Amino acid sequence: QVQLVESGGGLVQAGGSLRLSCAASGRTFSWYAMGWFRQAPGKEREFVVGISRNGSTYYADSVKGRFSISRVNAKNTVYLQMNSLKPEDTAVYHCARSTGGLADKLDEYVYWGQGTQVTVSS
Repeated sequence: QVQLVESGGGLVQAGGSLRLSCAASGRTFSWYAMGWFRQAPGKEREFVVGISRNGSTYYADSVKGRFSISRVNAKNTVYLQMNSLKPEDTAVYHCARSTGGLADKLDEYVYWGQGTQVTVSS
């Protein structure tokens, strides 16, 4: 069983920045792609960004140029740097571990964290 714990969320004004972290348990972190998803009230969970085991990335169009994902395998941690935040970025952000490679579909991720709230005020 893999546990994922997110941190770093909070309240920020539009145009501001936040850095989310996701710490994973276990010894197989470096074997799998990781992803960040978000879910706003009343909306479905949506893909934000993914990173492969070797660092290749794939971003949703809505966050390209503003968000940046990275990982430090030695620390079992994946990060999400969020800049130029907009009110529409407000959501609970979840990290997840994929079943294998880089992916953007919910059903391609098998382990999920509880999420961290990000609120962007206008």
